[in-house]
Amino acid sequence: MSYLEHNAKYVPTGFRKLVYLNWPVILLLSAVASFGFLMLYSVAGGSVTPWMEPQVKRFGLGMTLMLIVAMVPIWFWRNVAGLAFVVSLMLLLAVEFFGSVGMGAQRWIDLGFMRLQPSELTKITLVMFLAAYYDWLPSGKTSRPFWVLLPVLFILIPTYMVLRQPDLGTAILLLLGGSTVMFLAGVHWAYFATVIAAGVGGIVAVFESRGTTWQLLKDYQFRRIDTFIDPSNDPLGAGYHITQAKIALGSGGLTGRGFMQGTQSRLNFLPEKHTDFIFTTLAEEFGFVGAAALLTLYLLIILFCVVTAITNRDRFSSLLTLGIAMTFFLFFAVNMAMVTGLAPVVGVPLPLVSYGGSAMLVLLVAFGLVQSAHVHKPR
Repeated sequence: MSYLEHNAKYVPTGFRKLVYLNWPVILLLSAVASFGFLMLYSVAGGSVTPWMEPQVKRFGLGMTLMLIVAMVPIWFWRNVAGLAFVVSLMLLLAVEFFGSVGMGAQRWIDLGFMRLQPSELTKITLVMFLAAYYDWLPSGKTSRPFWVLLPVLFILIPTYMVLRQPDLGTAILLLLGGSTVMFLAGVHWAYFATVIAAGVGGIVAVFESRGTTWQLLKDYQFRRIDTFIDPSNDPLGAGYHITQAKIALGSGGLTGRGFMQGTQSRLNFLPEKHTDFIFTTLAEEFGFVGAAALLTLYLLIILFCVVTAITNRDRFSSLLTLGIAMTFFLFFAVNMAMVTGLAPVVGVPLPLVSYGGSAMLVLLVAFGLVQSAHVHKPR
């Protein structure tokens, strides 16, 4: 029985649940989404179609789902975490056989009224399941090898399934998000140090093998690495995306060119201007000031999540809140690193700003779980 169930008499009911919602987080999420609405209006040439209007509707639906999830006691979400994880794995398996193909990848299930991307759902159900696992596991067993191997398998199974789609960006987020929950749960740092050391050794071995008889990568794969390090090696091919993104970022300057005045997006030089590279559109039109404002909103959301997790005495609630906060952080950190040339282009959208249905709805449901943990903590 969890801490919350032991203290059920302190859990709010009825109208008090609305009062106890973390309203600053709701306002911050709405502010971030408003940035997205403005950018989608801009890249469409001053039109609410084809991107802004459906995005506003999805946000309204997502906020409704967030409030519904927030009203449900957090112990219920702990009890169904395993089922939710299994369902997400089944959906990933369904993508393998029935998924629709887009841009060379098979990642979606066509539901008629929308295309569902199960990998987005798996990011959250994995965090839920690991939080429930460590809530159930006695703290003395957290770092024992067998009990460490189990969550590693739970992380690697969906990661492998997502890599087959292929979707490297989401696979990276699954690995990092799951590892974060393990670390926060108290798994000994030596496990993580071993994995990091092995990863660094593998990277060194790859570069050292170039041009030898035991070369670990194909020549074309090394050329992709060269392009990432210096996009000017292939400015019209593999380096085109990041080259145009850097031009947009640089031309924005301190205060930007002005709303709807960005030449890179308006003249269609910037690829994926309404999805993965929308941050560069924002930086071109509103400059460093606009980019910093959006980043500040993101960091404030993280801060509020961390505070509510620290003040919550229920282990599952704390791990769930911190896990979702870290997943959210990885979302925008990887996207921003990608479009600024600090990381390879792996196809990660900017949360609540990039156009897309599955990512927005799943993320708002995830914040519904955060709200549920906040609302139902004993006071």
